[in-house]
Amino acid sequence: MHNYRPAPVLEALGVCSEDEQLYRALLARPESTTTDLSNDTGWPATRVGRHLRSLLSLGLASRMPGRPARYVPAVPEAAVELLALRKQAAIVAARVGASVLTAEFRAKHDAFTVIRGAEAVAQRFYQAQQCAQNEVLVLDRPPYVVVPVEARRAPGVTYRTIFDMASLSEPTDLVAARSTGCRMLRDVPLKMLVVDRRMALLPTHHDVIVEVGPSSLLDGLLRLFDLLWHQGSPLSPAASDGPLTFEDQQLLSLAAAGLTDQAIARRLGVAQRTVERRMQRILKALDATTRFQAGLRAGQRGLLV
Repeated sequence: MHNYRPAPVLEALGVCSEDEQLYRALLARPESTTTDLSNDTGWPATRVGRHLRSLLSLGLASRMPGRPARYVPAVPEAAVELLALRKQAAIVAARVGASVLTAEFRAKHDAFTVIRGAEAVAQRFYQAQQCAQNEVLVLDRPPYVVVPVEARRAPGVTYRTIFDMASLSEPTDLVAARSTGCRMLRDVPLKMLVVDRRMALLPTHHDVIVEVGPSSLLDGLLRLFDLLWHQGSPLSPAASDGPLTFEDQQLLSLAAAGLTDQAIARRLGVAQRTVERRMQRILKALDATTRFQAGLRAGQRGLLV
C-alpha cells in the first residue's frame, strides 16, 4: 500500500483518525474479513478488531451473517447524518446540564461572580458574546488594556453600543463606529457588556470583571443603558431627502453631542475651516441663526435619527 493518508474528515463528529482510516479501508473493499483489513492496513489483527468494534458501535459498519465474519461499511452520507444527530443531541443535553449547574452555582454565590486575570477576562468576554442569541449592549470607554469589549462579534446578533467621545479620537475610530448600531455620549460612566438582557460583565480593573446575573442590579444596569441610549447622539444618521447631505448630518450629530469644531474636524479627518464652512451652510439650509436652533430643527425634522 502507498503511504498517502487523506486528511481526516470525521473527527468533529467524534470519530478518531484510526477509526476513520479503517472505515476508508472498508469503503474501498466492502465485505472484508479481519484478515483482509489487516492486510490492507498493515495493522495486526488485534488492532483491526479493536477498531472494528468501534466502527460497529458508531454505526459506521455492520457484520454480515456467516463465517468467516465479514463487514460492510455504512453509506457515508447516512452514517455522517446519524453521527451529526447524535452530536446535536449531546450538545442539547450539555446545555440542559449547564443550566442546572448555573442554577446551583447562583444559589450558592448569589447573582455575582468575580473573574480575575487578563486571560480569563478576555476569554469570558469572548464566551459571552459567542453565546449571545439576540442582542448585545455595550458601554464603551477607554482605557483599553486587554481588548475592547466589542472586539469579537457573534453572527446574527444585534449590537447597540454607546461610545464615550474619548473612544473616537481618530477618524478611523469614527468610521469603524459608524458600521455598528451606535451612539456617542460625553462621559460614559462605566464599561459594560450585557448579553440578551440576562447577564452583564462589568470591568472593575484591567484584569478584573464582575459578572452580574438576574437581579435587581442587572435590572438597574439595563435601565441605565436605555436612559443613556436615548441621551446619546447617533453617529450614522439616516439618509434624508431634506436640505442636508449625509456629511452635513454627521457633522450636526457631532455638534449636537457637544463637540467643538476642532474636535469635530479631528474625528472627521478634515480641516477646522472646512467644519466651520459646512456649519454655516447647515445654518443657512435650516434657516437657523444658532447651532442650538439648527440642532433643534434638524431633530424635529428627523434629520438626526
